Amino acid sequence: MQKQLLTILICVFGLSITQAQKPKTPSSSEIYESIQKLNFLGSVLYVAAHPDDENTRLIAYLSNQVKARTAYLSLTRGDGGQNLIGPEIRELLGVIRTQELLAARRVDGGEQLFTRANDFGYSKHPDETLQIWDKDQVLSDVVLAIRQFKPDVIINRFDEKRAGKTHGHHTGSAILSLEAFDLANDKTAYPTQLKQTSLWQPKRLFYNTSSWRYGGQEAFDKVDKSNMVRFDIGTYYPTKGLSNNELADMARSQHLCQGFGRLSQRGSQDEYIEFLKGDPLNGSNNIFEGIDTSWNRVKGGKAIGDILNAVEENFNFKNPASHVSQLIEAYQLLQRIEDEHWKTQKSEALKTIIQMCAGLYLEASAETNWATQKDITKLNIEVLNRSDLPITLESLKNASGLHIAKGIALKNNTKYDFKEVIKVPNNAQPTTPYWLNEKGSLGMYKVDNMSLIGKPETPRTYNIDFNVLINNTPITFTKPVIQRFSKPDKGELYRPFEIIPEASAKITEKVIILDNDQQRDITVIVKAGRDNLEGDVEVCHPNGWSIFPKKQKVSIAHKGEEQTLTFTVIPPKEQSEGFIGPIVHIGDKSYSKELIEIDYEHIPFQTVLLRSESKIVRLDIKKRGENIAYIQGAGDVVPESLEQIGYNVRIISPDEITAETLSRFDAVVVGIRAYNTIEDLNFKQQQLFDFVANGGNMIVQYNTSHRVKVDNIAPYDLQLSRDRVTDETAEVRFLKPDHDVLNFPNKITKNDFEGWTQERGLYFPDRWSKEFTPILSMNDKGETAKDGSLLIAKHGKGHYIYTGLSFFREFPAGVSGAYRLFANMLSIGKGDIEQNQKLND
Repeated sequence: MQKQLLTILICVFGLSITQAQKPKTPSSSEIYESIQKLNFLGSVLYVAAHPDDENTRLIAYLSNQVKARTAYLSLTRGDGGQNLIGPEIRELLGVIRTQELLAARRVDGGEQLFTRANDFGYSKHPDETLQIWDKDQVLSDVVLAIRQFKPDVIINRFDEKRAGKTHGHHTGSAILSLEAFDLANDKTAYPTQLKQTSLWQPKRLFYNTSSWRYGGQEAFDKVDKSNMVRFDIGTYYPTKGLSNNELADMARSQHLCQGFGRLSQRGSQDEYIEFLKGDPLNGSNNIFEGIDTSWNRVKGGKAIGDILNAVEENFNFKNPASHVSQLIEAYQLLQRIEDEHWKTQKSEALKTIIQMCAGLYLEASAETNWATQKDITKLNIEVLNRSDLPITLESLKNASGLHIAKGIALKNNTKYDFKEVIKVPNNAQPTTPYWLNEKGSLGMYKVDNMSLIGKPETPRTYNIDFNVLINNTPITFTKPVIQRFSKPDKGELYRPFEIIPEASAKITEKVIILDNDQQRDITVIVKAGRDNLEGDVEVCHPNGWSIFPKKQKVSIAHKGEEQTLTFTVIPPKEQSEGFIGPIVHIGDKSYSKELIEIDYEHIPFQTVLLRSESKIVRLDIKKRGENIAYIQGAGDVVPESLEQIGYNVRIISPDEITAETLSRFDAVVVGIRAYNTIEDLNFKQQQLFDFVANGGNMIVQYNTSHRVKVDNIAPYDLQLSRDRVTDETAEVRFLKPDHDVLNFPNKITKNDFEGWTQERGLYFPDRWSKEFTPILSMNDKGETAKDGSLLIAKHGKGHYIYTGLSFFREFPAGVSGAYRLFANMLSIGKGDIEQNQKLND
């Protein structure tokens, strides 16, 4: 077939970051379930603060048993959490957790929405939360979500009355939901939203209460439940071969970076929601009481309902294609109704069902998964009608309005392949999450385009419209351009077709620590987004620093290849810090972003563009000891950070923990949450304690107070708690100012606790034996002192140290005081203060 040019325009906000999912191949049972949902005209919005806050049991039940359109509004993307599976934190962790939420919704049948609120870390009170979030902006986003989604029922995950007793984000989400319930139907509230949506009043609002709220099942059994609705969410779905709670646990297990992989449950299980606001129920358990959830809800809907209900009642599981004529008739009637909300929602659902019933396969696959401006990429378009239905492919269209006529009658089970090309426009914007396009604040993402607010991902713009005739009725199916390919060890794979810059660059080290005024080489890697890339590279730097040479040439023959360049950094004589970043100049354009790829098996492949910069610190730091063994836990960059200040770090597995292996090291550092994630450490603790007794140092970083997998965290009694200090600027008081750890080999002062990020620390011990010496005291405003952030015990000839201080956050941020203090912890017992004073002199 003659090759034609498809010029597809990109809107200014780029492409979706989602890896293309393998096309759904629904069974007859799944098609039947889709028709059941099509015939239910009711919706529920579940509201909470973070990824993994959602109750998947209730979302799955409402979506699959009740058949309601159900969405989860997560106010944040979880940037402030920890990462159990890798080193990504902050923005990149938010990208991972966004995708985990979408993966969970694909399992439990819900949809996913967000606001612009940024998870800035643990907050102890909603007043602080709403101040940092910018309450008015987040409230406007919740109102917008209600006006757009138009839920009949809202369910809050958290209790608005528990201010100061739980996470401020949790309580804050409930407070905002309560306010938005009334404001969504107020034309004076956020009136600019009404240019793209309309007022809406939900029918009623509930709180998803539980025994946890009351401190246990025994207490909850005594609670008056006359204002509550009870669901048995353990119902069994024969068409799925799963119970609802099994389905929910499968969804819950998508939150792997938070350690939520779990065994599935079966059998009866109660769930409660408590009425808060709106029209009260009259003694029934039907949360849609007083709402017509049939097709009679919309003007002109009865005729549609008559057709679709008949399809549901007489569904042909052996030959779903037999219903296409009825579905087409219903589709034609649906286009005539006045209610734009239901017309839009149900038209898309009905088109999908028609395609499924017809066995119609439509795909547009590019030869590569990425391209850059001006690229021309080959495209294979596949069309397959797997039914006896009379279907004609009329044309293929693109976003720019170009039209390629086909006029081909699609024979049953005959595959049609069309070879086309796509040309990327000169002004194409690269793929990246829309909420990371501009720098936001501590508590808010910056998103000015209202059409993007709330969306889980950047909308796709590289699409192909397949215009077909089915039973002489025109229907357009829009499919995103993807790349379908295979790997010998993976099989068939799918990725989206994405746009990358013609050049991107990164410095290999995100934090560069120089412990003296000697120059150091740094490595810059430039990646080509197109063939024959020619230009030059420079590294911007703070005043007082020098970079040599000022510029270097870059020449890369093939796209996808990289060139490595070495620059020399010359630091100032005195302590100093700032940021450096590469800039690639190609013609009259400059590029200063890094192309980041996130690749985990449980979520789609992610491509993210962030400003390429590295923290650089000229640090006055001394240390003792050279060789460090590191036992990895939930994932952090502490090993790389210690290498920055001159330590030789070797990562060891539990199997390598032997007396002989440990004898080679001066200290052992245990990574964050290692005792929460590595069961084998329970059998290695005594060997680690013996290492300390023989003169080694052992530093254990924070673990959560629950799900501890070792019998004894320390050689002496030590009790973890949930104590934490969330204010990163909280005063730090020295309980033992003469202790070696505050004086050797570096003199630690209050200045070393300036510039900390997100928090001071978390999960501090609250009880310890007399062998431990508490070093520091700190607390959040209005709270009692927390003295367990840094505990040191002499054990035999060595030292055991437990710390809940957030070194895993401070090191990637290049906080100099955190490095100096950690160096002292590693050096303890390796000399004396008098010797250090002589060295300083």
